[in-house]
Amino acid sequence: MLLTVSTTHRPATDLGYLLFKHPDRVQEFEQSFGSATVFYPEATEERCTAALVLDVDPVRLVRSRPQGTPDFSLAQYVNDRPYAASSLLAVAIRRVFSTARSGRCDARPELAGTPIPLEVRLPAVPCRPGGETGRELLRRIFEPLGWEVDARDVPLDETIPDWGPSRYLDLTLRGRVVLADALNQLHVLLPALDQAKHYWQAPDEVEKLLRSGGDWLATHPERDLITRRYLGRRRALAREALARLEELDGRAAAEVEPETDESGRPEGQGKRARPPLNQLRREAVLGVLDELAAAGATSVVDLGCGGGQLLADVLARPAYAVVAGTDVSAVGVLATQRRLRVDERSLRRTPDRQAEALRARISVFQASVTYTDERFAGYDAAVLMEVVEHLDPERLPALERVVFGEARPGAVVVTTPNADHNVRYPGLTGFRHPDHRFEWSREEFAAWCDGVAARTGYTVERRWVGEVDPEVGAPTQMGVFRRG
Repeated sequence: MLLTVSTTHRPATDLGYLLFKHPDRVQEFEQSFGSATVFYPEATEERCTAALVLDVDPVRLVRSRPQGTPDFSLAQYVNDRPYAASSLLAVAIRRVFSTARSGRCDARPELAGTPIPLEVRLPAVPCRPGGETGRELLRRIFEPLGWEVDARDVPLDETIPDWGPSRYLDLTLRGRVVLADALNQLHVLLPALDQAKHYWQAPDEVEKLLRSGGDWLATHPERDLITRRYLGRRRALAREALARLEELDGRAAAEVEPETDESGRPEGQGKRARPPLNQLRREAVLGVLDELAAAGATSVVDLGCGGGQLLADVLARPAYAVVAGTDVSAVGVLATQRRLRVDERSLRRTPDRQAEALRARISVFQASVTYTDERFAGYDAAVLMEVVEHLDPERLPALERVVFGEARPGAVVVTTPNADHNVRYPGLTGFRHPDHRFEWSREEFAAWCDGVAARTGYTVERRWVGEVDPEVGAPTQMGVFRRG
């Protein structure tokens, strides 16, 4: 089983620093199912190639199976595992290139986070189905990640052309990609293409997927396909992973939205499709933040930042010198840090002064809006965008106490779905999102806003987000609270 990674970055031998493997040495790494060897078939200033050769021992592979899973078939000894790129190669990549996958390079720290010209070759990639359809699948998976895909059929038997192609493809990828990203992509995508992992998939398999793919898989157009193939037949794990990836992405893709144009008419009857509702929400919140900045606000905290899309937009506004985001999900916090490039890996690759400036302006941390936290205090503005409906109703008084009573920002912006508008969603029988605990009608939202304002000394202004339907209102309702 062979993987080669080549670069023409000058000097090309810097590849050795990035991989933590010296070009002048041959290194071997024992695996439970065989041995992995790393060497450099070429290493010049102009071009350098690192090769990972995995020698699989079928007997050791069988003996490494968990106890209690006997299999007396011949297929466990005679199969394609020794030569086809699969989960075995993915595991070897994870173990042999663990430091490179983390994005750390002490000798070339600036290069570790820089896209460089790479060529990756895998001579035997199992890709069900094969042939032209298999090539199309490879393009759908790799091209959105910035790769140029060259996939060629591997014949069943070169001496008997009439037998046609096998289900394996000789794959070459070319592109300007960060090396750490390339290795993490292969760690996820090789098992997804093969769909036959050599080990039992425990619940921690979701965490492995998120660690390697969280920052790129969440926004991949084939996210669902890759996740389901990676997790094979474990449907429950696939559902969990997809839910968490959706949270990472920070999108409201799972929230039902009416297929209408900007005039509110059914799709196809208008001339232009209206922007997605999640975009309209962000724009509406940013509009309020701009109003607050004009009145002197210079700091803002996003309470429930998800994947960090709103924070990225706020950071583009110089008026806000102090920006913070918090989320109850550790995965969401990590996604936001990576999106804003304030995670430890990104900061290590950032010049010292710039990193210090980022740390001084931005903070992202894990916390819950229903528990007292001194880090919530001291901001001119706070945002609760599509957050309250994810709480159990009995937890709303705790949110009111923490945000309006203890943190007491100068202004609080709250958005939440308008349940009255749900009748405009064909086929919707429940809430718009499976994690919503409730959805307020216009009357219910108004009552909550007025009650919070009266109890905490704020004033409140209610606004609409999205096209206003004369009968049921807009799809999203907003409350803008200002401290008296």
